[in-house]
Amino acid sequence: MNDTTPGTNTSRRSFGKAVAGVTAGASLAPAFVRAQTSKVKVGVLLPRSGYLAQLGQSCQRGVDIAPEILREMYGVDLELMNVDFESNVDQARARAEKLINDGAQVLVGPFESGAAAAIAQVAEQRKIPFVINIAAAPQITEQGYKYTFRNFTTGVDLMRNGLALCRDLFQATQSAPRTAVLLCANDPFGVSNKRAFDAIFPKLDYLPFKLVDSIMYDPAARDLSVEVAKAKASGADLALMICRLNDAIMIVREMVKQRWSPQGLISPGSPGMYEDQFFKAVGKYSEYAISNVPWYDPKAKLTAVVEKAFDKRFPKDRLMFHALNVGFTFEAMMVVADAVRRVKSTDSEALTDAIRKTNIAERMMLGGPIRFNEKGQNTEIASAALQNRNMRPTVVLPAKAAQAAPVFPVPEWSRRG
Repeated sequence: MNDTTPGTNTSRRSFGKAVAGVTAGASLAPAFVRAQTSKVKVGVLLPRSGYLAQLGQSCQRGVDIAPEILREMYGVDLELMNVDFESNVDQARARAEKLINDGAQVLVGPFESGAAAAIAQVAEQRKIPFVINIAAAPQITEQGYKYTFRNFTTGVDLMRNGLALCRDLFQATQSAPRTAVLLCANDPFGVSNKRAFDAIFPKLDYLPFKLVDSIMYDPAARDLSVEVAKAKASGADLALMICRLNDAIMIVREMVKQRWSPQGLISPGSPGMYEDQFFKAVGKYSEYAISNVPWYDPKAKLTAVVEKAFDKRFPKDRLMFHALNVGFTFEAMMVVADAVRRVKSTDSEALTDAIRKTNIAERMMLGGPIRFNEKGQNTEIASAALQNRNMRPTVVLPAKAAQAAPVFPVPEWSRRG
């Protein structure tokens, strides 16, 4: 293929041809059609049950739509080997081992940082490439692993970007809180991001508020009334949250029940409050919550392709409610297909080397090209501020990508309609 340089992905020209074919249902560029189809067995590990079930199932949608699109784009067949690790780190480790024993040639997953760390150890021992879709704990790519690659931001960058967007929010609305309380899950993701928050926050003299308390909680708990009562008693103007889906729902319900209505509810970098189930569970009380997270580019060519496939496969659902989970999961699968196409082999060493040389410019998610540094980390992931407006996650910052103007302070619970 004359328009592909060694060690890089499909060029913009050939990618455009592939996108056009998938979007319109037309024939692909002759170079793709003539190519020998390559096959690779992909072991996919996601938490489709347990306390992370909703998020794991959301990621699974990105897996489900990937094979057809990537077969058209790259001439690569992805043979999916899907497993549920039940939101349990020990199960993640055991099932990674079993997938490899059953013939998986590459692993993808797992959404959760503790599971990602366990799977990375297995991948390193078994010398099988592992592409992380979502997991933010920095130490995962600080272990000197050869076979682990992460196309997602670390907790440090997630917090740094999220807190910078808080500054931008207060500047844009010309209003700012004086005090804040942090509610944080005590799972590996929460602990890692809390550590990043504690390291970064004291150095940010551009933030106008003082942190008056930090409250850790179990995201698998059935009742968070005590933790919310403690946060309310702090008298903080702003509630910051490092959360998951289920606990975000419990916390908001408790805030309403206890009539604690702070000036705003902001996640500086965690899932939960932009998810479809969050809107369904808390209804009008989901309005105005803000999540500062990596997000997708609605104007990207690949987004149009993914959205069309998503709508076809899941006609009762909408991509915007799964965008982060689907987008980064699909891109992880794309990294695999791109590497197989370039190396024309599923030998673990050859495939690992090909993934290491990934350079995909045309992507779905915001940020620079998909490429990995010497640690296997993509350092070019960007974040956006999403504010829930009219029962949907809406980009309000940065200004150049905004779909609406941000609102802060927000209306009290009793004034949500």
